[in-house]
Amino acid sequence: MPNTTLKPIKIGKYTIEIPIFQGGMGVGISWDKLAGSVSKTGAMGIVSCVGTGYYQKSAFIQKAVKNRPFDTLNFYSKESLFEIFKNARKICGENPLGANILYAINEYGRVVRDACEAGANAIITGAGLPTNMPEFTSNFPNVALIPIVSSAKALKILCKRWEGRYKRIPDAVIVEGPLSGGHQGVSYEDCFKPEHQLEAVVPEVLEESKKWGEIPLIAAGGIWDRKDIDSIMQLGASGVQMGTRFLGAKECDASFYNTLMPKVKKEDIELIKSPVGYPARAVVTGVIKGLREGRLPKIACISNCVAPCHRGEEAKKVGYCIADGLGDGYLGDSENGLYFTGANGYRIEKIQSVQEIINELSQ
Repeated sequence: MPNTTLKPIKIGKYTIEIPIFQGGMGVGISWDKLAGSVSKTGAMGIVSCVGTGYYQKSAFIQKAVKNRPFDTLNFYSKESLFEIFKNARKICGENPLGANILYAINEYGRVVRDACEAGANAIITGAGLPTNMPEFTSNFPNVALIPIVSSAKALKILCKRWEGRYKRIPDAVIVEGPLSGGHQGVSYEDCFKPEHQLEAVVPEVLEESKKWGEIPLIAAGGIWDRKDIDSIMQLGASGVQMGTRFLGAKECDASFYNTLMPKVKKEDIELIKSPVGYPARAVVTGVIKGLREGRLPKIACISNCVAPCHRGEEAKKVGYCIADGLGDGYLGDSENGLYFTGANGYRIEKIQSVQEIINELSQ
């Protein structure tokens, strides 16, 4: 049993001994090494299913163009995902291990099925409201379904749809506030309003969740240390999700973050426009800096990653391809890479092992 003063959380058929979820971060930030190492501690490691075609430099994909996975089938490579889960299991054994799959991606249903077949114990989905999520997991009744929401209204819509159509409710819900890294669930302006901050939204979502039964609530977005964990749990959360903290983990699969993050200052982190249609929080370096300096990357839409981009149309409007930028970030290309982080990313002063981070947070 892990040494922790936090209470375990039961989600579906699984018990998470340390109620800390490592946020799913792609491309390639949380794959086998990071997710497997987190699950090994008794916390919940989560594999990002975004851009798996980049795993081990495309060794498992059928087709690449200019060293990039070609089209959706290869960008979300089933073979690579299976390999990631196989290698993560070598680290964490049978401990619960999740998969994060953005609702905005092309072939969402196929990737959900792939993750279930690969051995995910839970599917976590944000970047849109996954109203049909249970449809793709009907052959995998033991897989826990955990949507990410940013309001009580979103949870109400989801529960109504799921109960009416699929006779089930979420096994847990992640409530994400606007200090998180990557894509946000509200508009740019709303990210700064008090009523959309995590501490304001958690009690509202908790109240709505009680109308549907026992739905554990996991809080995310801006949680950094044990003090933050205790504060949000006092508001009714059963657990927390933390992504940015693990950018400073030695086991982070996108190793360039270990070099980048200790140098990042508070003013280096901003909300930017994204081809996905939501504001996203990133380090202003690489591709973003290039845009501001007038160095526009060529946009060819090789990977066809997300539906809202409409095959590169939105990428051209914002000036960059998110698949290419995140892929280059994973490969350590400081000139062209896109680097997502939460608002607290500047607080990473040293690189620690996953076990050291979990010990610090849980004991």
